[in-house]
Amino acid sequence: MQDWHFAHHARFAAGGWAAAFVEATAVTRDGRITHGCTGIWEDGQMPGLKRVVDLYRAHGTVPGIQIGHSGRRGSALRPWDGASPITDKDGSEPAWQTVAASAIPEREGYPVPRELGVREIEDLVDAFVAGARRALAAGFDIVELHGAHGYLIHSFFSPISNRRTDAFGGSREKRMRFPLLVSEAVRHVWPADKPVFYRASVVDNVGGGLTVEDSVALARALRERGVDLIDCSSGGMAGPATLSTNKIRPGYMVPLAAAISRDAEIATMAVGAILEPRQAETILRDRHADLIAIGRQAMAEPHWPYRAALELGLANPHAVLAKQYAFYLERRAAVLER
Repeated sequence: MQDWHFAHHARFAAGGWAAAFVEATAVTRDGRITHGCTGIWEDGQMPGLKRVVDLYRAHGTVPGIQIGHSGRRGSALRPWDGASPITDKDGSEPAWQTVAASAIPEREGYPVPRELGVREIEDLVDAFVAGARRALAAGFDIVELHGAHGYLIHSFFSPISNRRTDAFGGSREKRMRFPLLVSEAVRHVWPADKPVFYRASVVDNVGGGLTVEDSVALARALRERGVDLIDCSSGGMAGPATLSTNKIRPGYMVPLAAAISRDAEIATMAVGAILEPRQAETILRDRHADLIAIGRQAMAEPHWPYRAALELGLANPHAVLAKQYAFYLERRAAVLER
């Protein structure tokens, strides 16, 4: 974690958010997506993480962290540089060998990942556990397992990227094995009074890929193993979900959260172009999801909760802000002629 990360999170710490998550953080060095990704594979990374935890706690925001492994989508350029695989022409940051459920590249012409052996899979479960332990020691209250967007956990579950013939591939139950092993192991070391979230690509949006029915089955099994909530995203099997050029409409993934909530009987978080406070309130009111995730809109509007408090008629909307802001804005509101 660098000074930039601290400044980035400081914008939200003062903004009135109920909870905030540190970005996808790698549990091994080769589990990064890019050279610019945060990590939690060694103790030396903990002071920077704890600095962000302490910042959020000071302003009443619950700190969370998303941990994961990039799988075959690692060794890539940063998103603003194209997110394509690193090549010898890309400068001083070297490429590394990626790993996956099966030796299938993300797309034609991309590097072929190395298929993981069973012992390596067991070691990676241990890496997730070690990452969760460090997250707990740093003070995080929520841990989210990144099982979406084509990364390693998702690549084991999707039939598009998993062609294994052993105990980790083939039937849906066998493809679920690695996600469930990771989730169960992390839940075992994460305190019972602190939640574990699981981010899922509920559908692959690619022919022959995951369906809602597949993800309902996974969500039920995750619930049985103590996972508290499914963060319902989609896509990423054929390229970065966030760099897609397909047109989207506000709240386009909310039906996925509603389906998982209804059919798997587990709490869900809705994501995907949720931009307006009344839109978010309607999702909750209609019981389509239990939590609302604001991503890119938060980058554009770090004090979005304050606008929500104003627009939704909270009795004291200024109270959602850090006192250093609330003090002045409350007094201005009392005397401002409109």
